[in-house]
Amino acid sequence: MSASLTTRRALAAVLAAGALIGAAAMPAAADGHGHGRDNGRNHGRDHDHGRDNGRDNGRDQGRGRDHGRDHGRDNGRDNGRDHRAPSSIAIGEVQNEDGMRGDRFGRALNREWVEVKNTGRHAVNLRGYTLTDEQGNRYRFPDFRLDGRSSVKVHTGQGRNTRHDLYQDRRRQVWDDSDTATLRDDRGNIIDTESWGRRGHHHRNG
Repeated sequence: MSASLTTRRALAAVLAAGALIGAAAMPAAADGHGHGRDNGRNHGRDHDHGRDNGRDNGRDQGRGRDHGRDHGRDNGRDNGRDHRAPSSIAIGEVQNEDGMRGDRFGRALNREWVEVKNTGRHAVNLRGYTLTDEQGNRYRFPDFRLDGRSSVKVHTGQGRNTRHDLYQDRRRQVWDDSDTATLRDDRGNIIDTESWGRRGHHHRNG
């Protein structure tokens, strides 16, 4: 009876010790689990922060590319305006015939002409260029290639176009004793003028 009681007391002591050890281990495990959960949250926040930074950096880089493209376009436009090469096309001699108004057959009209010359080395297509007087009479050049270092005469009357002669096919005189010939390119920009009359000849290029 004494041995059995002693055995039961020893077993109860072992169980009590085990319970104490288990109770001490549970808070530590709980703390470890909570710490892991907090670390998970923090890691998630860091991941979101990295994703937001990536988006912001992407937007900034996109804006940088757009700004670079716009800046390049603006520079291109400015350079195009500021560095436009002077035209090699200009008005040469002018021949106007007074007294041809009474010419019944208009034969003298072809003795009235304005010379257009190319002072450059390369050929220029004059298609779309215009030649006008002070009264607004206008001649529009056809698809005509003017070689470098050469010229063409634009006659008032009728005829067949050649490499050196063009015809407006008019039946009346265009150029008066006092007048101004204005040459414009295919965009409407004035590239040359030639005036004559009471104050003599006056030439202005571009």
